[in-house]
Amino acid sequence: MQRTECLAMILAGGKGSRLGVLTKNVAKPAVLFGGKYRIIDFTLSNCRNSGINTVGILTQYQPLELNWYIGNGSSWDLDSEHGGAFILPPYMNDKDSSNWYQGTADAIYQNLNFMDMIDPEYVLVLSGDHIYSMDYAKMLAFHKKHKAKATVSTIQVPLSEASRFGIMNTDPNLRIREFEEKPKNPKSTLASMGIYIFNKEVLKEYLIEDAERKDSDHDFGKNVIPAMLNDKLPVFAYPFEGYWKDVGTFESLWQANMDLLADDPPLSLNDPNWRIYAGNHSYPPHYVGPQGQLQSSLVGEGAAISGKVSHSVIFYNVVVEEGAKVTNSVILPGTVVEKDAVIDRAIIGERCRICAGVEIQGTNTEVAVYGNDETVKAAKGKGAK
Repeated sequence: MQRTECLAMILAGGKGSRLGVLTKNVAKPAVLFGGKYRIIDFTLSNCRNSGINTVGILTQYQPLELNWYIGNGSSWDLDSEHGGAFILPPYMNDKDSSNWYQGTADAIYQNLNFMDMIDPEYVLVLSGDHIYSMDYAKMLAFHKKHKAKATVSTIQVPLSEASRFGIMNTDPNLRIREFEEKPKNPKSTLASMGIYIFNKEVLKEYLIEDAERKDSDHDFGKNVIPAMLNDKLPVFAYPFEGYWKDVGTFESLWQANMDLLADDPPLSLNDPNWRIYAGNHSYPPHYVGPQGQLQSSLVGEGAAISGKVSHSVIFYNVVVEEGAKVTNSVILPGTVVEKDAVIDRAIIGERCRICAGVEIQGTNTEVAVYGNDETVKAAKGKGAK
């Protein structure tokens, strides 16, 4: 295989426990989003658009659907002769029995053989469960320009939210002087996005060192990056300006879907120069019946709208019957909303049946959520979570 300058390693084994019923049978990166996509489509599309054609995808929790969906990476043009998409689950080695990934750093450490096989000059570590568009080539150019050993992609967050993130304190040249993990009194609002570029040999050295520490959480933010800073290595903060959302809760997932419906959305799905690719089924065009009304919504293929849909994301093969009303909601594939049912501020799982006349209503602070394959004959307050 021709040597790859930069290898992307995507951490895609997250359970996403805060998404409850939506991740009962799938890993968080495989959760559906935006009418036709899955969350991991954004990271894979970023790789493809950034010219990174060799990608390792580290899976763990409920990997079957994610593995099937990614396949050989052809949907993202990652099946080229000089690249590829490689699924990397935990495996048994000659030292012990099978060993689950113990943390973000341990996941990469367990795949050092794969890294050595590809033999890149740089390693890009990514998360598979964020919604954003980002040109990694620009971050790599920044890394090279500053002669960094490691670069952390950062974004400005409100001071009120800074204590939820790893916070970077830098000098005027953006060299990181201090890393604070979820500080109570943050000194800055420059938050880590969990996106890193490392010189491969430096990364390998620190991963081996970290693996030998029994008191380590084997985490990049908690252990590896601080160890590099303690050793005075040149670690820099790359300032990212753009839309980025960690959709780790029902409310954040719902809001990210709603963001797509703005007149001038913060994340464009229509940019011809930065397409978001997905592994799609082939369904007929969506249909709006004679009594159907559709406003400010995204509607997937094969959907049939005979009721009223407003400011909502409707996935493929959804049926909204005559007299039904859906507003400010996300309806996942194969769900049927029967006659005169009313849904507002909700996420409805796949293949559900919302029976005639049922009213589902979220609140200003909490989204109503139903899991897959539910038949809802009466609303359960804020929904099953």
